[in-house]
Amino acid sequence: QVQLVESGGGLVQAGGSLRLSCAASGRTFSNYAMGWFRQAPGKEREFVAAISWSDDTWSSRSTYYADSVKGRFTISRDNAKNTVYLQMNSLKPEDTAVYYCAASRLRVATPGLYDYNYWGQGTQVTVSS
Repeated sequence: QVQLVESGGGLVQAGGSLRLSCAASGRTFSNYAMGWFRQAPGKEREFVAAISWSDDTWSSRSTYYADSVKGRFTISRDNAKNTVYLQMNSLKPEDTAVYYCAASRLRVATPGLYDYNYWGQGTQVTVSS
């Protein structure tokens, strides 16, 4: 069982930055791939970014991004802290959504919603124009 708690959301002006954090419980955090998804009002939940499991060597990590955030968002993980991050730069009003952290037993950086087994409660990100 993995429990996930997101933090770091808030209100920011267009062009600004935020860093989201997701703290995970459990001793096997490094074995899970981690993902970030978002859901805007009236829209379906969509993939944002993912990072594969890691044995703490840089060569073992792979990342995957949605086209809409590529070059602006960066996902990373710190296994010692059981935490995954989403650094969001050059934010746009269309990035406004509730952002969810998720963990996948598949271990690969996957964009598939149904590949994830555990979900956090979400954190609101609002980008004003």
